[in-house]
Amino acid sequence: MPGLIGKKIGMTSVFSADGKNVPCTVIEVGPCEVTQVKTVATDGYDALQLGFEDVKEKHLTKPQIGHFAKAGVTPKRHLAEFKGFDGEYKLGDKITVEMFSESDFVDIIGTSKGKGFQGVVKRHGFGGVGQATHGQHNRLRKPGSIGACSYPAKVFKGMRMAGQTGNKRVTVQNLQVVKIIPEYNVLMIKGSIPGSKGSIVLIEK
Repeated sequence: MPGLIGKKIGMTSVFSADGKNVPCTVIEVGPCEVTQVKTVATDGYDALQLGFEDVKEKHLTKPQIGHFAKAGVTPKRHLAEFKGFDGEYKLGDKITVEMFSESDFVDIIGTSKGKGFQGVVKRHGFGGVGQATHGQHNRLRKPGSIGACSYPAKVFKGMRMAGQTGNKRVTVQNLQVVKIIPEYNVLMIKGSIPGSKGSIVLIEK
């Protein structure tokens, strides 16, 4: 799907035409520059590689610097590939937030906030075992039994247990575009999206 790279700015709310207060996420989207054009003849598929956010050359390797010099664009911090663009694009072309329109539905891909090592109550929503009274000592937030009975005498793969929570790639689908502010490259999306303020997200049409 065609899309752009953006940065999550934060959240706010706007009033809709019927007077409802709609919570929105503000995303700075692009402008993204075409850093590579992939075709079926050379790469086996059609796609555009887009770059977002300028970066100093001292932070890049020489192959990366040569890649951007070949495209005729300034070095970029973030790169991503998108398929399905309409029309012909050349190296160095800029694609802005204006490719979206209000009332469009988009998919947002981001990295969720990392929570560290967490127990089953926070990680999976377990209710804990037993009550706080009747002789309970330290088992209120424990997972309970994790194995089968006598057969098979093992713990199955995929058992929901304590562990690393968050900091994963998450896709939220069918979010509505509420408002576009092209002069500031801003897209306002209804609802929340994964990631913290300042995190990079992919917006797919």
